[in-house]
Amino acid sequence: MSRHSIAREASRLDGRLEALNAARELAEGVLPDAALEEVFRLLERASSRRSLSADHTVVGFFGATGSGKSTLFNAVSGAEIATAAARRPTTSEPLAGVWGADGSEPLLDWLQVRNRHHAEPVAGFADEGTGLILLDLPDFDSTRAANREIVERMVGLVDVLVWVLDPQKYADAAVHNDFLAPLAAHAAVTLVVLNQVDRLPERDVQPVLESLKGILAREGLAKVQVLGVSAVKGTGVDKVRSAIRSVVVQRQAISQRLAADVSRASGQLREAAGVGE
Repeated sequence: MSRHSIAREASRLDGRLEALNAARELAEGVLPDAALEEVFRLLERASSRRSLSADHTVVGFFGATGSGKSTLFNAVSGAEIATAAARRPTTSEPLAGVWGADGSEPLLDWLQVRNRHHAEPVAGFADEGTGLILLDLPDFDSTRAANREIVERMVGLVDVLVWVLDPQKYADAAVHNDFLAPLAAHAAVTLVVLNQVDRLPERDVQPVLESLKGILAREGLAKVQVLGVSAVKGTGVDKVRSAIRSVVVQRQAISQRLAADVSRASGQLREAAGVGE
């Protein structure tokens, strides 16, 4: 994407954020405080993210226990980052793989990610000039409240969301009702990976992928890219890398993410005001 196009998108986002703030101010004393507080938090997040490195795209890997999220994170990273850095059977706190150290530290501080690994170049995917931060995050279905809180916070902060599902639980209400469906506006910065396809008979892989796509379509995510992968065997890992790299090199993810946040917040304000009822 050209610098002119990036500047145009930034200017358009400026206008939308200003309009949202104006609507919030007008609604003070009229709409419920909770609705207005949510908008205020969004405006603060947007201001903070835009003040930090625009040369880095933050990509979060989200998944349930047993989905193979950390294995996929390692496969995409080209190294055993999660295993070497954390030494745990399940992910308990965020871990970052960083390509492009310059400017990444303040961004990672804001994200509250302490475990940082400056990753080696991966041919055709990422190097020091790419400006990519991959995050391996706790399981969203963890029984530890602290882990769930981290996931919920990170869902609101990362630029790109990669949801790692598995053949056994790909239709689980926990991920669809709590996360995917409410983030339907974020399709442009969402990637869904069905991992562990090697555990399915070959004849069942495509039907399961189609079933998953159907569920996503009913949630308003028909345009989201869905990839079948086996992180253990390496099948499809190149496609995950390609999808992530495509988003990163366009340098649009930050603006797209925040624009989706504005759309969602605007809809919530309209709902609170009873518009359209």
